[in-house]
Formats: sequence, structure tokens, C-alpha cells
Amino acid sequence: MNEKSDLVGSMNSDKNVDQEKMKITKFDDPDTGYYQTHFNKDAGVIPATRLYKRRWFIVCLFSSYSLCNSFQWIQYGIINNIFMKFYSVDSFTIDWMSMIYMLTYIPFIFPVTWLLDKKGLRVIALVATALNCIGTWIKVASVRPDLFGVSMLGQFTSALAQVFILGMPSRIASVWFGSEEVSTACSIGVFGNQDQVQSSDLGLHCSQKLGVAIGFLIPPIMVPNVEDMDVLAQHIRIMFYMTAGVATLLFILVTLVFQDKPEIPPTKAQVTARSIPPEQYSYMDSILRLLRNKPFILLVLTYGLNVGCFYAVGTLLNRMIMEHYEDEEVNAGRIGLTIVIAGMLGSLICGFWLDRTKTYK
Repeated sequence: MNEKSDLVGSMNSDKNVDQEKMKITKFDDPDTGYYQTHFNKDAGVIPATRLYKRRWFIVCLFSSYSLCNSFQWIQYGIINNIFMKFYSVDSFTIDWMSMIYMLTYIPFIFPVTWLLDKKGLRVIALVATALNCIGTWIKVASVRPDLFGVSMLGQFTSALAQVFILGMPSRIASVWFGSEEVSTACSIGVFGNQDQVQSSDLGLHCSQKLGVAIGFLIPPIMVPNVEDMDVLAQHIRIMFYMTAGVATLLFILVTLVFQDKPEIPPTKAQVTARSIPPEQYSYMDSILRLLRNKPFILLVLTYGLNVGCFYAVGTLLNRMIMEHYEDEEVNAGRIGLTIVIAGMLGSLICGFWLDRTKTYK
């Protein structure tokens, strides 16, 4: 009789174990979020994936320095006529202060993405914010009519920082966020720059757009078109000092608190990715696979046409308005702001839609 009871008890115990293996439990943690756990025979219940609340701080910190960098892209172009007068150069020369952002991106994007794969998010974030900070302070030192070359050097440094920034949104979303949050996270993180529009980057896309919007709006207000060169220099200096102060603060914050990745991955895909030996991954092979991928090529072409039109309009907006409406720098900035806000709303709507429906095609 006792043997029969032991046998029944053992069977019930095995059944409970099988049920426990299949069960996924969520634990609420007011400090760090929640994590999912799976049954493990030897160690009991251990965390397999976990979402940390600090992920929102990481994405907001990225959004902030992305915003600061993208603000600088258009801060010369939207008051093209004022900088022409201050530095005694032609309008096409000032246009290069905007175009340098696009030109710098082309040769540097491949080595920077390779570095991101090899060194991770923290190293790239440190380099990006350091370059951004250096570029702003170089521009502070360039507020003299005979130092246009120094100002161009500062803008080039900020443009180089942009290359490090633009590769980060999708990596931050995949490393820190759950599978159902990726598009929304990207829509928050790119709220500052108009550049990153990929299906998985729609959330981090909005921070960068916001930076461009501020870049259209603030410079015409802070730097009025006055005739006195000393007064004009003072207005430009104040704008550059404010940008440098924000960039410096963000560099300090990134240095102190930005993490490469969470201790416990947020998704099963990240658990798998971390288990792959580095020698099994080839950066060049991944690039070649993309170049052979027809949908990717179509995406590059269609997106390239879209963003190319935006860059052209943004760069030349001041010249187009000033040719027909004299002393309307502020309204030219408002027109640029309107263009970007429309794009921001579209990005947010698409981000939430993609998270719900997964209809990327």
C-alpha cells in the first residue's frame, strides 16, 4: 500500500514539475521593472529575460544628445543670410555647413557600424557625445568674422559625431527593450533627428526630428538680423554657448551612467544573440547579404529620395524665403518647424501601428 502511495505521489510530483516547466511567471518590481523566469532543474527558478525600468532613462539620454547634435545641422542654414553677412562669404559656402553632415556620413558609416558591432553601445555613445561636445566648443571659439574656417571645423566635428549617433537607435531598442516595444522605443529615441527612418527605428526616430525642429525655430529668434557686427557676434556667441553647455552636460551624464547592455537580456532573441561566439559573425558577410537583398535596395532607394528632398528643402529654405520675402527669417524657421512636426506625428503613428500589427511590408 505504501509503495502504491509513493508511486502515485511521484507521478503527481512529476506532473507538477512538467507544468512548472511550461509556466512563465512575471514578477512586479517597483524599482527595476519586471522579469520573466523559466524553470531550471538544477538551480530552481532563474531569470531568463528581464525588462529594466532604466531602459527608459537610457533611451531618453540617447534622445537628448541626438537632439543636441541634430539641432546643429540646420542652425547655420536657417539663418543663411545672417551668417553670410557675418563671415563675408557667399550663400553656397554657408550651405556647406549643412551639407557637411551628409557628406561626412558617406565614408564613415561603414567603419562606425563595424566599431559598434565590436565595441558596443557605451563606447560609441562616449565617442559621439565627446565629438559633439568638442564641436560645439570649437564653434564658440569661432565667433569672429575672420574665423569661418574654425567654424567649419567645429561643424565637421559635430557632423562626425552624427555618424556615431545614427547607428545606435535600433541597437538600443533591441538590446534594452522587449520585442513589443522596439518600434515605440525607436519612435521616442529618434524624436530629435530627421535621419533614421527604418521600420524598426520609428520610435527612436522622433528625438532626432525634435532636434531638427528646434534647429529651425530657435536660431532665427536668438540671432536677429542686425547691422551692428558686435551685437550680431554677441547673439551668435550666446547661441553657441548654450549649445556647448547642453552638449557638455550630456557628455558628463553619458560618461557616468550610460550602460552598454543590461545584465539580463530583455528578449529570447537577445539571449540567443549573446550565446553566439564572436568568431561566427562576419561584418563583411552581413553587408554583402544586404547588398544582395532586393527589398533592402528598394528601401534604400525610396528612403534616399525621401530624405534627400527633405535635406534639400531644409538647407535651401532660408534662401527660398529671403529671395521673395525680405527679413522673414523667423517665418522661414516656422515653415521648417511645420514640416518636421508633420513628420514627427507620422513617425509616432507608424511606430505604434507597427508595434500592434507588425505589418512592415
